[in-house]
Amino acid sequence: MDWDRIAADALAVLHESLTRLRGPIEAASERLADCLRAGGKVLLCGNGGSAADAQHMAAEIVNRFLLDRAAWPAIALTTDTSALTAIGNDCGFDAVFERQVEALGRPGDALVAFSTSGRSPNVLRAVAAARRRGLWTLAVTGGDGGALAREADASLCVSSSSHTPRIQEAHQLILHLLCERIEERLAGETESAR
Repeated sequence: MDWDRIAADALAVLHESLTRLRGPIEAASERLADCLRAGGKVLLCGNGGSAADAQHMAAEIVNRFLLDRAAWPAIALTTDTSALTAIGNDCGFDAVFERQVEALGRPGDALVAFSTSGRSPNVLRAVAAARRRGLWTLAVTGGDGGALAREADASLCVSSSSHTPRIQEAHQLILHLLCERIEERLAGETESAR
């Protein structure tokens, strides 16, 4: 294992992503803050490591990131094993997020969809369902963004030809930046309303 090469690759992907995506991250955090400010909720989905990212971001929104503040509504669509297995069994795995968006999504809510390739059929179907229901959609993806980047309202694409782990590392930094900016935008408002 070439530790120095791995470290250099990881740092290069993080630096390039932060430099190129600063404006889009700011815009996405403002849209997510607007959603929460208006009483909406954030739904999140992804597969594998991206499922973990969805759960991680939902936890940061519901509980706290850096600030002690009011709880905000976010649901990772990756965590309800009864719903996932029932939908997977009855409708197929491609529908596991779509059906939950149809059940839980309301106009004014947001969907954050994680996919390192941008080609996951179940994530693409979730975005399509979200758009039909009037949710704002954000793709957090990698490579060329795949169909997901084109189908979502906004995209944060780690344009790396590196291995999936480098893209996922950048996704974790992106989700932390989104959570920090959402808190900065909303915490003072919600604290004064408590």
